[in-house]
Amino acid sequence: MASPADGVVSQAGTVADGHLIQAKGIRYSLEALAGSCADPAFEGGPFCTVYLSPKDYHRVHVPLAGRLVRTEAIPGKLFSVNAATEAHVEGLFAVNERLACLFETEHGKMLAVMVGALIVASIETVWDGPASPYHERVAAEHDRPFAKGEEMGRFLLGSSVVLAFEPGRVALDDAVEAGHPLRMGEAIGRAA
Repeated sequence: MASPADGVVSQAGTVADGHLIQAKGIRYSLEALAGSCADPAFEGGPFCTVYLSPKDYHRVHVPLAGRLVRTEAIPGKLFSVNAATEAHVEGLFAVNERLACLFETEHGKMLAVMVGALIVASIETVWDGPASPYHERVAAEHDRPFAKGEEMGRFLLGSSVVLAFEPGRVALDDAVEAGHPLRMGEAIGRAA
């Protein structure tokens, strides 16, 4: 499993009771984050959030080969996604504009959510879809194959990507913890 972007891990852990960790003491709901792309199959599975700072490469790539089967563009705010706002804005990733992408892979379902941020106001994808900023929720079905590492989209400035996987199908490497720097394509996990 490859890192989807250059950045820093802001959080990593396990989806528990339908929630992910945003920052110490702050959790948010997978359903609020991903809308119709949230799936109960992610319960108990690993997740990680990768923060892309303004200095980072702003393209996002697919961590595992698979098929894009559903997306939902979700309008929202454009708060900064740095550590300070993560610690103080309740449900930050589920409040900001975002594009949830559900994939089917040989290692189970995979969720990749591109979260917009302050000054970004633009999420672009390699497939035709609604133009960001989003003004209404738009869900769409897809049947588009992606190779591992293939570009799926880009931000105009830094932001975050939230990944989630089914339990028992993949495992994140022990080094994938808050504060760990990543490079696009670097190994972040393996088949379980």
